[in-house]
Amino acid sequence: MLKTSNFSIKNFFFNAYKEVSILDDRKLLLLKIAEAIAIEHSKSGIVNLNFICTHNSRRSQLGQVWSSFGAHYFNLHIDAFSGGTEVTAFHRNTVKTLQKVGFHFQLEVFSHQNPKYTITFDGANKVLLGFSKVYNDAINTGPFMAITTCNNADTNCPFIPTASHRFHMPFVDPKASDGTAQQDETYLKTNQQIAGEIYFVFSQVKKLVS
Repeated sequence: MLKTSNFSIKNFFFNAYKEVSILDDRKLLLLKIAEAIAIEHSKSGIVNLNFICTHNSRRSQLGQVWSSFGAHYFNLHIDAFSGGTEVTAFHRNTVKTLQKVGFHFQLEVFSHQNPKYTITFDGANKVLLGFSKVYNDAINTGPFMAITTCNNADTNCPFIPTASHRFHMPFVDPKASDGTAQQDETYLKTNQQIAGEIYFVFSQVKKLVS
């Protein structure tokens, strides 16, 4: 059982990095992503990352939120976005698992179909706007590096003309646990896995650009 009581986001982020299992093939992928980010960071001074998954409701949202936190944590000039191949909603279980580890959500625009949230954390110097959108929504600043997080997105988005780079970084979808007794634990494990891998990538970027 993962514990979140008395945890700051910083602690969760670092402990996720220490505790998640990253296989060798996966580590090679993450190192390639880190190298590409570092090159772009050194060349242009800022990197835009766009996490893409079919519905932009779970994994891609987690990727955006943790990358936004990671940029703050490591003091990197990285802006994170997310999008999908279709619009649904920022799933309430994704919101819930992020709140559990310390992110603050404020309802900005009410909608039964697709509410918009402002997302912050203690010490944040910018506010993140979270809602479901297509990957080429106007809010997603380009050019960006595209990081697809599920198999469907990888299949449905074979070519993204505005992407400077494209990497496939899939995660297990926690959706199957919705409505079950394992729901909260499953989402928390996905939350931890994504946080840990983002920590790994960004720590490598920091080394490369320092």
